[in-house]
Amino acid sequence: MTVELDHTIVPAHDKQASAEFLAGILGVPVAGPMGPFVAVQVGHGVTLDYDDRWEVAPHHYAFFVDDDTFDAAYERLAAEGITIYADPGHRQPGEMNRRRGGRGLYFSDPNGHNMEIFTRR
Repeated sequence: MTVELDHTIVPAHDKQASAEFLAGILGVPVAGPMGPFVAVQVGHGVTLDYDDRWEVAPHHYAFFVDDDTFDAAYERLAAEGITIYADPGHRQPGEMNRRRGGRGLYFSDPNGHNMEIFTRR
């Protein structure tokens, strides 16, 4: 039996803007409207389906990326003036971590979701 994540719904105050924000940072396309959602392709067949919600409880979304993607995302975060953190609790601003011999960082999206990118599992 094979189990794969296909999609997850991400609550957002503005689904289009939120999808474009994440897609822009990660350097991936917005897959576009899918029913009431705006999808962002984040893996082989995996999408984050943004949905408009009045109230948004913060969630954590983590993305395993290669070194080139990490570098490009880091540059885009810096260019946008978005604070990065070395830790999920956002107590180490302006730093990245070096866990397992790789690099990782956290940042908040416009809805307060805690986004993570890292290069080593």
